[in-house]
Amino acid sequence: MFRAGSRCMVELPMATHLIAQRRAFQTENLASDTFTKATHDRAARTSKALRFIQALDPVDRKAVASMLRVDHSGEIAANTIYEAQADVFGYRGQIPTKNLVLDMWENEKKHLQAASTMLDDYRTRPSALVPVWALAGRVLGGFTALLGEKSAMACTEAVETAIGEHYDDQLQHLSEIQQKLAKTYTGEQMKELEESLDLLRNVLVEFRDDELEHLDTAVEHDSQQAPAHALLSAVVEYGCKGAIEIAKRI
Repeated sequence: MFRAGSRCMVELPMATHLIAQRRAFQTENLASDTFTKATHDRAARTSKALRFIQALDPVDRKAVASMLRVDHSGEIAANTIYEAQADVFGYRGQIPTKNLVLDMWENEKKHLQAASTMLDDYRTRPSALVPVWALAGRVLGGFTALLGEKSAMACTEAVETAIGEHYDDQLQHLSEIQQKLAKTYTGEQMKELEESLDLLRNVLVEFRDDELEHLDTAVEHDSQQAPAHALLSAVVEYGCKGAIEIAKRI
């Protein structure tokens, strides 16, 4: 499996038949179900989320809000990237490739639903630049799809590499927050705070692993054989990292 930050250049066999394979990405019985299923008690969950936020010091409260805002922005962009790619491949009659993109898009739709609900639960505002992220995703997705299947996969590889690293950074920050809370709270209060932390952590792990699965899928489908792969990857990756920093603040 290829993972975030990897730039392994193992020679992959030309396997056109792989493009026709549908990938079954898991979308049920996951941590994000807590934020997407009506069967979960939203009032109780929101109350816990607010108590968790109130227990944080101002710096960590701002950091968690920033995490949620960035993740929501990223899911907006991811959805429009895959939507644009699916549109282009559908228009061109490249149905197997369109179906592959649609499979990955299904993951991102659930991510976006969960991320939107989490913003509400934690009383966090979305990025003021949501329309910009949506437009940027659509332009990037459409442009790379027009360049061809391998370039579209190279786009996925680069985006998911940056996002995978970003989720790892967030998970590390949550671990640091937990250590700080443990110095202040004990007993039942700490137990409840840890439950909220664990839920947030499990959702981020789920999102990260899905993104890395998309990365692996892109590599399996010849992303590294795209024309000007290194240049395209660098531009997309640095663009993603820049967008992350902007969404943290705006």
